[in-house]
Amino acid sequence: MTATDTTATRFFATDEDLLPRVLAPYKDHCRYLLSAEVSALPGGLTRVRATFAIAESCYIDDTGHLNAVEVNIAYNQMMYYLVAKSVKEGLLTGFESWTLEDFWRHQLPDILIARFASRFQRPIDARDFHGEMEFRSVERRAPGGKPLLMATTAYRYGDARGGRCDGDGTLAFVNIT
Repeated sequence: MTATDTTATRFFATDEDLLPRVLAPYKDHCRYLLSAEVSALPGGLTRVRATFAIAESCYIDDTGHLNAVEVNIAYNQMMYYLVAKSVKEGLLTGFESWTLEDFWRHQLPDILIARFASRFQRPIDARDFHGEMEFRSVERRAPGGKPLLMATTAYRYGDARGGRCDGDGTLAFVNIT
């Protein structure tokens, strides 16, 4: 799950002012992300380690474990926080010119999950689990003359009882002109 050189250069504890703002678009009962520590990695990449709790699924009766829909929602929250904190601290390659105001403007309409894959190995307790995500690459492209950023990510979730799910995603940041 780790990048080639994972020696973090700087660490940032949960930003108690930033976290609620990042989660503001979510309905109260769908705010799963509780804490998030961001690390700056070599090469202008970043990683987040997070804790989550899902008291009750927002769409289905209790399955007794973390499911694919909740994995995706938790990924979104972790990713949004990682990008926002990276922008705030000037950490992530490709986003050097962004301000937090740019992030708020782009958060919902312009950050797309282009591809997303999950691999469940053991059930995870959705009421108390942890996750991590890292940016593996960020590259500027201009298909059809419209600039965008494409980012590859990897993530993993687990719990105290050995539950495990991992995966990867590709993000497209569009309308960045």
